[in-house]
Amino acid sequence: MRLIKYMVLLCAVVLALVGCSSDSAGGDGGTKKEKKGGELRVAVPSEPPTLDTHVNTTTISSNIARNIFETLLTFNSSGEIQPMLVESYKEDGNTIEFKLRQGVKFHNGDEMKAKDVVASMNRWINVSSSGKETFKGASFKEIDEYTVLLEMAQPTSTAALVLAYSGGEAPTIMPASVLEGKDPKEKVGEYIGTGPFQIKEWKQNQQIHLTKFNDYSSREEAGDGLAGKREALVDDLYILFVPDSSTRVAGILSGEYDAAMELPIDSVDQLKGNKDIELKSVPRELLLLYFNKKEGLFTNKVAREAVDAAINKEDVLKAAFVNPDYYKTNHHVMLANQESQWYSEIGKDKYDFHDTDLAKKLFAEAGYNGEEIRLMTSRDYDHMYNASIVVQEQLKKAGINVKLEVYDWPTFSERRNDPSAFDITIITNKGKVEPTSLVWSRPDYVGWTESEELNGITSKIRQAPSLDEARGYYDELQAWFLDFRPAIKMGDGDMLFAGRKTLSQLEDVDGLIFWNVSNSK
Repeated sequence: MRLIKYMVLLCAVVLALVGCSSDSAGGDGGTKKEKKGGELRVAVPSEPPTLDTHVNTTTISSNIARNIFETLLTFNSSGEIQPMLVESYKEDGNTIEFKLRQGVKFHNGDEMKAKDVVASMNRWINVSSSGKETFKGASFKEIDEYTVLLEMAQPTSTAALVLAYSGGEAPTIMPASVLEGKDPKEKVGEYIGTGPFQIKEWKQNQQIHLTKFNDYSSREEAGDGLAGKREALVDDLYILFVPDSSTRVAGILSGEYDAAMELPIDSVDQLKGNKDIELKSVPRELLLLYFNKKEGLFTNKVAREAVDAAINKEDVLKAAFVNPDYYKTNHHVMLANQESQWYSEIGKDKYDFHDTDLAKKLFAEAGYNGEEIRLMTSRDYDHMYNASIVVQEQLKKAGINVKLEVYDWPTFSERRNDPSAFDITIITNKGKVEPTSLVWSRPDYVGWTESEELNGITSKIRQAPSLDEARGYYDELQAWFLDFRPAIKMGDGDMLFAGRKTLSQLEDVDGLIFWNVSNSK
């Protein structure tokens, strides 16, 4: 099997929260005898709209769902693509052959076989944007019970990278019985996977309760990033929906929560002062302002240019992430810590540019005549809300009548898909392993980007013979982004998380990992 070494966001930064002992175990159990059993209580800022990974892009959905579902491939901490549900895979031009592991059980007791992989992956190709865009014209077919073949319309340099990604719209494997006979576009209601945890209960507006899957078929290699051995060391995993950030902070300080995600940067000193807590941050988020390009004023590119001229990007970053230690001013569309693979100088000299008078002139040219502009946000994520407040003020200085509309996260997640519901919105997106997967480029994501020129550039990147050659087209993508302005990128931000020192470890690889984590409390 050919390993593709690729230093990416997901695996370049693997941070561990370790317990008080200096011999804390790694993901493979290490030298420390892990305590097994008990529970792990994790506070998160929002409730996921669904756990159907094929159709959902939200961070909270993917972070929870990857404990339940698994992918054919994954990444280790060095950025190498590794097998997960396969024994091996072989790329040959426009095909990839996968040899499946035998004896892998679903949570319903059935063994995973080729028919399940074919049903899952063909559905994913047809319903997920990642699948439709990267694998247009491709399909999986069964060779025998434990062998499947991916046939692509042309060789695709990014194919294995996309298949290994476990974030939004992850290509996870489900039983064929759950999918067959149903409209592929209908969300799955039964969450049955092969992961170390299985779902026991979902209490709306309260929590999701996962339990250890006793028949889980772990890999034997040492745990490394998202690869290798996975073991549910706790019997019960509670994901608690806690929208108020101050409540998450208070709960991790008191011990009500064992871990907490998306903590506010202004709580750093308070959290660092507690000897029972380990606090870490990881660069993971792209802060973007999205335009509704399907209806209203911002179908006009000149209006989008006007907003860009009005905004001081670093002021927005400061509002969102408070402390310069936790954000980076970054002009290009990938994360700064991915620059060994993806970097462009284009636009670097214009990052700091903002001109209120020019913004007023451009708004007039675009035909703006004082109508209300709806800036939609959610208080469930402090950085989004605080950034929105600053953008509102900056646009008001340019003479724009901006109304801030604030919703809880589930409502926001629903309304952002409705072109009649907003004009602009600010969202943090997780970085992706390669630029053609960035969600602002999609016609079905917030903002509804449609561009034949963009399609041509992404095709060049995907169909390049190698990743080294693919990165040669990154300048073209960056130039198009700055000209078309499907969104405005403010910069990069860190995600702050904390765990009690009773935990043996807590890692973040594109989200917190809950397997291989024990709790000694």
